[in-house]
Amino acid sequence: MKITRIEAIPVRVPRPQAFKSSLGTHRNSENAVVLVHTDEGLTGLGEASSVWDRRGLGESEVINGLLSAQLVGLDPRRIRDIADRMDQLLHRSYPAKAGIEMALYDLVGKASGLPVYQLLGGMVREKVPLSHSLSMGDPADIAAQARQLIDQGYRTLKAKIGRDIDADIAALTAVRAEIGREITLRVDANMGWPSAKEAVRHIEKIQAFDLELVEQPLPPDDIEGLRFVRERVDVPIMADESVWTPTDAMQCVRHQAVDVFNVYVSEAGGLGPAARIFAIAEAARLPCTIGSMPELGIGTAAQAHLAFAMPNLGYASDVNGCVYHSGDVIAEKLPIENGYLLPPPGPGLGVSLDEAALAEYRFDR
Repeated sequence: MKITRIEAIPVRVPRPQAFKSSLGTHRNSENAVVLVHTDEGLTGLGEASSVWDRRGLGESEVINGLLSAQLVGLDPRRIRDIADRMDQLLHRSYPAKAGIEMALYDLVGKASGLPVYQLLGGMVREKVPLSHSLSMGDPADIAAQARQLIDQGYRTLKAKIGRDIDADIAALTAVRAEIGREITLRVDANMGWPSAKEAVRHIEKIQAFDLELVEQPLPPDDIEGLRFVRERVDVPIMADESVWTPTDAMQCVRHQAVDVFNVYVSEAGGLGPAARIFAIAEAARLPCTIGSMPELGIGTAAQAHLAFAMPNLGYASDVNGCVYHSGDVIAEKLPIENGYLLPPPGPGLGVSLDEAALAEYRFDR
C-alpha cells in the first residue's frame, strides 16, 4: 500500500453560543479535515485541531504546501517512520502532524479490520467518564450551564478562571450553590496568573470550593514556578500547555512540577506521541487526563481510542469536543451516554466523512 495523495481542507464550524475563557472568546472552531489517499482505494481520515494562531487554514497550508509532497509514495503502515520524517521536515506545527498521523492510524485500522485502540495496545476500560467545561460569564449564567450539564449526566465540570479573582470566586460560589458537593469541580486558569506567588494566593482563596484539580495556573515555560505552586497548595496541579510533547513531559517529571498531565492528541503531534506521554507519566506514577481543543468528530474519535487504551487515565476527560459545536463533518454521532463515552464502533477511527457537511463548512472556496 502506498500514499498517493494527502489533502487538508479547512473548515469553520459554529458553536451554539460563544465560549469564553482567559484565552478569549470563541464563536466557532476552525480546524482542518485531513484525507490520506492510497493506491488500494482506502482513505484515512484525520483532523488538525487548534485554538492557537495557525488554526485550520494555517495547518492546511502546512499539510498541502509541504508535508503532502514529501510523504506521497510512502507506506502508510509505517506510522512511526512517517511521524519521524515529519519532525525532520518541520519544527512544531504539531496539529498538522497529528492530523496526518491519526489518518494513518485510521488507514491501518481499516486495512486490518481493527479499531485504533487495538493498535494502541487494546481496550483497558469499557467506558470513559467525561468532563465538560463552563464558559466564563455572569455567575448566574455559569450556574445555569452547570445545571444543564448535570441534567445531561455529567458528573465532572471544569470552570474557566484566571482573569479576576473576585469574579472567579463569585462564579465558583454560584456553581457550588447550584450543584452541591456531590459533583466534581475542577478549574482551568489557562495560564492566566503571571507569577507563582500570585497563583498560590489565588488558589488558597478558591480551594475551599472543594476543587479536584487546578489546571495550568502559569505560562507554559515556567516549570520552576509550577513546582513552587505545587509544593505550596493542597489542590493537585495539572499541566496542559506545559506538556505538549514527550520532551515537555520529561521536563515536568524531572522538576516534579505537577501532579497530573492533561494530554492532547493535537498538541502532541498525534496518537503515538500522546501515548508516549502517557507512558512517561505511568513510569513516574502520575495519572493523566485527555484534553480538547475542542475537536470535531474525527479528532474526538482519535482521542476516544487513546482513552480506551491508556491504563493510567486517572480522571474524567474532555473527550467530547464534538458536543461543543452546532454541526460536524462526520456522518455518525459518537456514543455518549449519561456523562460517559462508549467505544466508537467499527475499524479504524470508526467514523466516516459527511461530504455534504464538509462542503457546507469548508471555507477555502
